[in-house]
This record gives sequence, C-alpha cells and structure tokens, in this order.
Amino acid sequence: MITVNEARALLFELVDRLPEETVPLSEAAGRVLAQDVRATRDQPPFPASSMDGYAVKSVEVELHAIFKVVGEAAAGRRYSSSVGAGQAVRIFTGAPMPDGADFVVIQEDTTRSGDLITITDGPGAKTNVRPAGVDFKAGTPIRAPRKIRAEDVALMAAMNIALVPVTRKPVVALISTGDELVMPGETPGPDQIIASNTFGLKVLLEKVGAHVRVLPIAQDTKSSLETAFSLAQGADLVVTIGGASVGDYDLVADVSQDLGMERSFYKIRMRPGKPLMAGRINGAAMVGLPGNPVSAMVCGYLFLVPMIRRMLGVEDVLESFRTAPLTEAVGQNGPREHYMRAIVDKTGIKACADQDSSLLSVLAEANALLVRAPHDPARSKGEEVSYLPI
Repeated sequence: MITVNEARALLFELVDRLPEETVPLSEAAGRVLAQDVRATRDQPPFPASSMDGYAVKSVEVELHAIFKVVGEAAAGRRYSSSVGAGQAVRIFTGAPMPDGADFVVIQEDTTRSGDLITITDGPGAKTNVRPAGVDFKAGTPIRAPRKIRAEDVALMAAMNIALVPVTRKPVVALISTGDELVMPGETPGPDQIIASNTFGLKVLLEKVGAHVRVLPIAQDTKSSLETAFSLAQGADLVVTIGGASVGDYDLVADVSQDLGMERSFYKIRMRPGKPLMAGRINGAAMVGLPGNPVSAMVCGYLFLVPMIRRMLGVEDVLESFRTAPLTEAVGQNGPREHYMRAIVDKTGIKACADQDSSLLSVLAEANALLVRAPHDPARSKGEEVSYLPI
C-alpha cells in the first residue's frame, strides 16, 4: 500500500492540462482562463464626472462664487463647446467632462436661480472628476490561469472582450457497478439499494469545472462492465465506483486489465478509501473507487478534485489543510491515515461520533475531514489538529 501523497503524485502523472477553447463572454463564468486577456480600451475613455453637479474651472472655485449655466452634459451625451471664464455646465454622474472644465461642484453645495448658480457651501479640494483610464488602460491584463468569477466577467465586458480563451472542461465518465444498485426513482428489489455515489460525485466534480457523464449501472458481469467501458469512450477520466476490491463479484480490475488498462497502483494506506485503483485505459485516466458511499466521496475530495484542477491548469491543485482546536478529545489513530468526518465552527472542530464508511447521513452533517496521521496519539480537547474543509 502507498500513502495518500504518493497516490496523488502518481495520479497527477496520469493527467495533464487540457487544450484551450474559445467561448463567448456570456458563457465564461466558472471556466478557467487559459491565457491572459487584455483591455482593448481605457476605462473610463474620457475624464468623467463622479457626481451630479456643475462643471467649472477649478481656479474659479470658492465660496459664494457665481457662475452662469451655459449647457448640460449627461452620460453618453457630452457638452460640445468649451467652458469659459465664469461659466458652468450642468453635469451628471458618468458624463464626459467638457473642455475647459476640471472641477465638479456637487449640486448640494450650490443654489440655482434661473441660469445662475452660487456656491453656498465649501466645495473642498476633491475635484469629483474621474481621470481617463483610472480603472484600467488599454493593454491592462487579466492574468491566467484563474477561475472566472462574475466580477471577472463584468471586467472583461468593460474591457470589450467578447471571446474568452478557456481550458476545455475535462469529460468524466462515472460508472457505478453492482447488481445491488438501481437508479434514484426506480423501485429497488428487496435486496437492492439506490445508487448514491454517482450523483454526489457528479455534483462535486462539476462544481470544480468538469463535464460529467453518468453512465448506466454496470451489473456484476464481464459483458456488462465491457459495455460500460465502451460507453466511456471519449472521456478524459473514467471513474468506476465499486467492484475494485477482492471479492468474487469485484470484476473491475480484471475487466479493465483485459481491455488494456495499465495499472499505476492499487490500495492506499488510508481510511476510508483503502481499495482505490488507478491507471490508464484507452487513452484516458482511470480511477476505481471503493463502493462505500463515504469512501467514494472522501476519495473524490482527496484525489478526483485535484485531478480535475490539474487538467484545467489551475495553479493550486491541492487545497491547503487548515487547523483548529479540538472541542472534544479523540483517541489514538491506527496504522492508516484517517480522514474523519467532522464539524468545524468558530469554537473549533469535533469528530463525528460514528465514522462508519457507509453512513451518508453523517457525511451530510459534516463540513470537514479531520486528518489523522498513522499512529497519531490520542489528542486532548484544545489541541490543534489539521482538517480539510468539505
């Protein structure tokens, strides 16, 4: 058996950054920027008023000064003439500053009578003018790689970037295996259960940027598994769930090897998730997850999510562990690295009472995995421990 870190290193050798594609700006959110993009214009492209008021010459601004209003400037409609001595232009937020004016007296600091205004309150030193290019200038970059947020989309729109280069989404084929499984919504037989792992993993992997194909459940026969693998053609990553152990009905290893799978490793010194298998098959990376629901999901967090990030070209593929004080003591750990479901809050972290790897209800309550090293001694309340947010 190998360690979690050794397994991750081997898994990263199975995948690499995928090619880029170009998508419309409206479809770029959530994707990973594949190369730098640059502004095509200054923002704002002209000096603009930051307030509603009157545009005047700054050298004439003083308390009780009187100006004649000679025109108006609004957003998208500038005052076309030049502002002369003793003149003012009514101006609104975002409007281009007229030639000859370099100061905006806010309307609250003035009184108006007909076409005359008087500065009635101290205008202060702030000009209330946004210089051209104060937000960004033509050529200002947005650096890749980065996951594109709503704020990035807004910035790209302002930069007049209509098409965005992004990394192609990794295609993941999920294959649940086992005669005991039926899909949600079907009526299970007396000895059957609902396939849950597939749907939890689908959401988890799509959240980090994958395109997930859920294939039909493969029965515990070679022909059914062979059909499932044939349906996975074209995927960048094939994930089987269940059937990777050593029981009489665990056929994934045999069938995949018959189909040409080159195995990288089998079994990891961890719990839950020990019987994990990985390699390459038909040009795609393959990971065989254990069938226990919690084991499959924990392996999803620890192994599949970093693999997807690597394929997307994200710089930090591994989420850093955090630390928190224990709010309840935990006993000595065994010989395998243990990822315990836990609840973390502002007071600290507490391991869930039942760590049975079949209990999805406990996983649903947890928001962290408390990490225990092999043979980690008993830990007292208040001791700092490492955890991974989930």
